[in-house]
Amino acid sequence: MATTLLRKTVLTAAGIAATAGGIAGPAIAANAAPAQNTTTAVADRKGHGERELDVRYEAQPNFYYCGPAAARNAISVLGKNIDVDAMAREMGTTENGTNSINDITPVLNKETGKPYRSVEITDRKADTKQTDTLRADIVKTVDDGRAVVANIAGTATDTDGTTHSFEGGHYISVVGYQNNGTTVTIADSANPNTASYRISVDNLADWIATRGYSTR
Repeated sequence: MATTLLRKTVLTAAGIAATAGGIAGPAIAANAAPAQNTTTAVADRKGHGERELDVRYEAQPNFYYCGPAAARNAISVLGKNIDVDAMAREMGTTENGTNSINDITPVLNKETGKPYRSVEITDRKADTKQTDTLRADIVKTVDDGRAVVANIAGTATDTDGTTHSFEGGHYISVVGYQNNGTTVTIADSANPNTASYRISVDNLADWIATRGYSTR
C-alpha cells in the first residue's frame, strides 16, 4: 500500500478482510445497515464555544463507500440530498475505496457551491501546530454552517472511552464542536449504531496523521 496522501486506500477493517483475506479487524462497515436517516436535528449554538449542525445521516451501503457517504453526510447539513452513487462515480471510488482527500474536495466544491480545500497532516503524529490548525479549521467551517470531511486511519478513543478502529483507513464527517473546538462531533457512516460520537481534537489530529481533511 502506498504511503503518500495522494494514494490512500480507504477501506474499513472489514473491507480489508473482505478483499485481502485474513487481516484481523472488526466487521463494521461490511455489516452496515442500508442507508437511513437517524440523526435528530440539533439547534445551532453560537457564542458559547460550541455549535452542532443538523445532519441528515445515512449509513454507507457497502464497505468501500465511506468516502462518498462521508461527503453525502457532510453536504446534508446544507439541506441538500445528493445521490451517493453519483458522488462515488465522481470520486473514482472502487472496491479499493477512494484514493485520497483530494478526490473528496472537488466534489464538495461542486455540490455545495462553496470553497473547500485539502489540508495534509503529513507526519505520523500531529504536532501542536497541526492540531491547532485543525481545531481552527473545524471551528470556522462549522461556524460557516458546513462540515469538515476527514480521511483517518488507525484506532482512536472517543470521549466516552469507546474505541473506533479503521486500520485500513476510513472517511468521517466533523459536524460540530464543543469547548471552543477542543472536542468535536463526528458523523460516522460505518455503523448506524455508532453514527455520532465526540472525540478530542488532539485524538482526531493523530487519527488524520499521514492523510488529510477537507475544510473551508
